Amino acid sequence: MKKIIALLLVLVLTLGCFAACKKADKPETPATEATPEPPSTEPDKTVVTIVVAGTFGDRSFYDSSKEGGERLAKDFTGLDVKFVECNNENHTVRMQNAAAQSNIVVCVGWEFYDIETVAPEFPDVKFIWIDNETSAPVPNVLNIVYAQNEGSFLAGYIAAAMSKTGTVGAVGGEDSITINDFIVGYKQGAAYFNEATKVEINYTNDYDDPAKGKDCAKVLHDRGADVIFQIASKAGDGVFEAAQEGSFYAIGVDSDQKYINDAVIICSMKKEVGKSIYDAISKIVGGDASQLGTTWVADMSNGYVGIGYGEEGATQQIPDEIKAQVEEIRAKIVSGEIKVDTTRN
Repeated sequence: MKKIIALLLVLVLTLGCFAACKKADKPETPATEATPEPPSTEPDKTVVTIVVAGTFGDRSFYDSSKEGGERLAKDFTGLDVKFVECNNENHTVRMQNAAAQSNIVVCVGWEFYDIETVAPEFPDVKFIWIDNETSAPVPNVLNIVYAQNEGSFLAGYIAAAMSKTGTVGAVGGEDSITINDFIVGYKQGAAYFNEATKVEINYTNDYDDPAKGKDCAKVLHDRGADVIFQIASKAGDGVFEAAQEGSFYAIGVDSDQKYINDAVIICSMKKEVGKSIYDAISKIVGGDASQLGTTWVADMSNGYVGIGYGEEGATQQIPDEIKAQVEEIRAKIVSGEIKVDTTRN
């Protein structure tokens, strides 16, 4: 009996070992691998980078360029629009960095004068330089300059017409060719209304500090100016603050700024930076690059410079009679009957 039990135990152990060995010999089923994602069928987008010399938030020049870029991104699905702020430094490096990863680079501000040497380094990249022009044509650069002197002529006329003291003012961001192009037109327009109108000028030497704009405006108001034109980007916000506190009028710049404070901002000299960027790039992506290597003057005749009186419902200080006179003057400038002074010649 004991022998039978012993034999049975040996048999059980042998079968168990055999089963275990067979299980160990069977290869394990490999873990299921992740299915690789199919390659994207979306065509490569055209990268547009808008590089501004300063920073956004000025509600005029730079913000207008951003609005143009955002509109492009919305209307053209094949565009990837990026934005870069230089914060008033390292303009050349940031322009080069943008060119290294873009198809189109828009440089907003006169500070990008190194574009003449940078653009040839990137012959396949299309550049647009806003508010200045190369000393000689560069094949892959479109320069866009603006006849701000023409729009400023209208602003000067309005300022003189609305002044009760016979003295008006202008606060510029710096004593430069571009800023003075506004001022010569402004002075000429004021004189067109009344040759006896006195025009006081002050410069902030800064485009970012509203406190400096405010101080400059207060100085001009102390000299008798009761309508002051701000041409100082974000620093110009201080002109509006001074106008509110000092109970005088102000004129906005580049964009229609009346919405900022329609109680004191009577109008704005519009310089359609965003629209010009939008239109230029629309042509390029549409296959028309014929403007590269040239300078395009965005002026009153093609609708890029003019006067804005705010949105519908905004408080209006300027009488309809003066607005009608401004429209007549605009037509004379467009026809060439009135020749507006400029610093760009």
